[in-house]
Amino acid sequence: MSLSSARSKPIGRSGSGVSKSGFRPQAFLYHLIIGLLALVMIYPIIWMAASSLKPSNEIFSTANNLIPSRLVFGNYISGWKGFGTNSFSTFFKNSFIIVIFATIGAVGSSSLVAYGMARIPFKGKAFWFSCVMMTMMLPNDVTIIPQYVMFAKLGWLSSFKPAIIPHFFGTPFFIFLIMQFIRTIPPEMDEAAKMDGCSKYSIFFRIILPLIVPALVTATVFSFYWRWDDFITPLLYLNKPVLYPVSLALKMFLDADSLNNWGGMFAMSTLSLLPVVLIFFFFQRYIVEGISTSGLKG
Repeated sequence: MSLSSARSKPIGRSGSGVSKSGFRPQAFLYHLIIGLLALVMIYPIIWMAASSLKPSNEIFSTANNLIPSRLVFGNYISGWKGFGTNSFSTFFKNSFIIVIFATIGAVGSSSLVAYGMARIPFKGKAFWFSCVMMTMMLPNDVTIIPQYVMFAKLGWLSSFKPAIIPHFFGTPFFIFLIMQFIRTIPPEMDEAAKMDGCSKYSIFFRIILPLIVPALVTATVFSFYWRWDDFITPLLYLNKPVLYPVSLALKMFLDADSLNNWGGMFAMSTLSLLPVVLIFFFFQRYIVEGISTSGLKG
């Protein structure tokens, strides 16, 4: 092959599937499929948001049409009024109380347990770690009746305690997640801190804790979503409407004793998604980093 013919051939282009214009059919097909799947998954949310602006008598008669015949913002006003003397401001307040305190307890206690499991040697460590991991495979349905009996004897019914206090004793998934992240941090940093006179608690709060922020944020987002979406726990332990969180208050739109306010229900359902969506978009970078357990970066 002559030098001129070799120069006329583009280097690294043969067999790459890239045209002269830079169009890549495989990449286009991949993004098209992903986009269609994303549209299928997000369509129910779009339909719910569109239905929240329709008149109640048109929501199901025009279910195949996302565009309302006329915008009815009154659905948000009527839905926010709630039921009786309890507006949705009360229900949102209850949800935030449960979610914030339960998340603080779950993430804080899990990080301490994970630090002990990952860094502190003690007798029976492997056994206790196995017990923690086995609870992850235990169905929640198995523990409902024993927990209810225990909380009833403690006098915790009709209060937020059953939805908050158990989370101050660690969450197995968060313990495993944070523990794996801590293991990526070089142990030499602990040894150097010990030589400087730091105790185990000082090492945790001054060295480990700042380095595991992505894992902590990931656990916080998951805990926030799980507690916000929880329906069974409030249904079992909260029997006063003034204590209902949003997840349980939405059910009251469909009670047999009241008229079905479909427009108000979809409006409040749309509003109930906003905290979760905002939390996810603000902290999605930390979620990816926390799950990948990338640890220290060079």
